[in-house]
Amino acid sequence: MASSRSVDPGQLRAAVLAISPWLRGDAPDPARAELAAAVRLSLRALAADAPGRTVEVRVPPFAAVQCVEGPRHTRGTPPNVVETDPRTWLELATGALDWTTAVADGRVSASGTRADLSHWLPLVRL
Repeated sequence: MASSRSVDPGQLRAAVLAISPWLRGDAPDPARAELAAAVRLSLRALAADAPGRTVEVRVPPFAAVQCVEGPRHTRGTPPNVVETDPRTWLELATGALDWTTAVADGRVSASGTRADLSHWLPLVRL
């Protein structure tokens, strides 16, 4: 039985392809529902690929997931938090932007010793 966090790869690819012209700078902003679907599915894919509850990845206003094995966090703000905007997240998820550059440029806030997601990115290639 599939996990509730598992994602159909075809569904993920379709959602990301729908917003890919915008990611490349070739189209105006996508509809909110399209952008939300791409963010949510890619975050669920990350959680499925890196199961655990040590790192919280936040992409406001659309979603947040907990992932990465290690000490489980249960109350308050987690010690390992990654936060970014939808465009940056999707650029990371598709390999259009690498983790080190995103962090160095301040496009990703990553705090905690386990908050490096480079091992699991990209999630999908276009």
